Amino acid sequence: MNNKHLDYTRADSQDYAKKFSQGLSEELIRGISAKKGEPKWLLDIRLQAFAKFQEMEMPKWGPSLEKLDLDKIRYYAQASDKKSAKNWDEVDPQIKKTFERLKIPEAERHYLAGSGAQYESENVYHRLKDNWEALGVIFLDFDEAVKRHPEIVQKYFAKCVPITDHKFAALHYAVFSGGTFLYIPENVKVDAPLQAYFRMNSMNQGQFEHTLIIVEKGASAHYIEGCSAPKYGSESLHAGCVEIFLAENSDFRYSSVENWSSDTYNLNTKRAIVENSAKIEWVGGNFGSGVTMLYPCSILKGDNAQADHLGVAFAGKGQIQDTGAKIIIRGKNCRASSVAKSISKDGGISVYRGLVQIQNPAKNALVNVNCDALMMDNKSVSDTVPVIKNSCPSASVVHEASAGKISEEVLFFFASRGIDEETAKGIIVNGFLSEVVKTLPLEFASELNQIIEMEMEGSIG
Repeated sequence: MNNKHLDYTRADSQDYAKKFSQGLSEELIRGISAKKGEPKWLLDIRLQAFAKFQEMEMPKWGPSLEKLDLDKIRYYAQASDKKSAKNWDEVDPQIKKTFERLKIPEAERHYLAGSGAQYESENVYHRLKDNWEALGVIFLDFDEAVKRHPEIVQKYFAKCVPITDHKFAALHYAVFSGGTFLYIPENVKVDAPLQAYFRMNSMNQGQFEHTLIIVEKGASAHYIEGCSAPKYGSESLHAGCVEIFLAENSDFRYSSVENWSSDTYNLNTKRAIVENSAKIEWVGGNFGSGVTMLYPCSILKGDNAQADHLGVAFAGKGQIQDTGAKIIIRGKNCRASSVAKSISKDGGISVYRGLVQIQNPAKNALVNVNCDALMMDNKSVSDTVPVIKNSCPSASVVHEASAGKISEEVLFFFASRGIDEETAKGIIVNGFLSEVVKTLPLEFASELNQIIEMEMEGSIG
């Protein structure tokens, strides 16, 4: 790998993983809960979810999950016995070295309001800068939030994404571990991003972090999530969950760059409930994983609520990126948009799968959906599967989709100016994705560009 690239693929020693069994059982679930010292109400949710998981069928739509052997997954593993630290010097040296390679401590020093880091099933680091803590912002790893703020957690947990949502949501609630709790008090505007980074290291690992975000009336913030894992040639599973609650007049952006390995099944669930005059922005990049099924959902519950979805997916050889957005409108005078960009090469498959549902009495809703696909060769595939359900005659829904390849005329234009084909394709791809990249802070835009550059290497021939 070129030295200018971040090293996402290098794995650490996984000797610790031998202590943790593969496969799923009630004994394991009770053991996870006991280890964390959870209250009975939380264990009850885990057991209810496990029962639902056993009852529910695997999804019969979208990418095939036949090769995912759930009996081989390690649902819980802990690399270090140390508790989540507030100082990087207190983190296990080997784990700290991994996050230093990924430049997480450096990002925190330079521009983040707070940072969290999870390694396998547990958080190893979590810290909020003092000036934001003084204003009442709460930014904790999820286990710590259960202990210190049980009344808030119990009020919101599993209320946005229920345990019955789908089979992998039920699995998530049965075995969830780690994740982030973020609470922004009324009228507090956090003008620097908060970040959490999730790292899977060992073979056949499962990661099931739970992110719970509450933004009170008139408040605003930006949260960034990063993810990565090395490749082993044997399946891993990511089935995290994100629940976001936006009160009246609040404003929140959720950015995510997920760069899993091609071994990984990324079956994540993300959803937000948006009240009167509040706004949610989703910015997402999906790369690397062998199979992704991810459709961030905005429920515009309040009047004058807004949602903007902006996403990019990159499907290479043997990869299926099945991504999109769900927009459900219940309030009056709501506005929403979904812009999806996909690139496929070497036979990769990219799919936009979206839902727009406008329910009574959601008068005067305005929704725009735009899907653009770029295929780098004749072997690759791009599909668009939009579903629009409109119960309100006053609503306006526009859907546009385009798919194409880089034309020979464009490449000839670059060649006539002394620019080789690989460089030309890189310039075109960066222009194609600029709408997504420009929404991220400079450091994360740079990371996204590096990932795209790595994906594009060897795309000629």
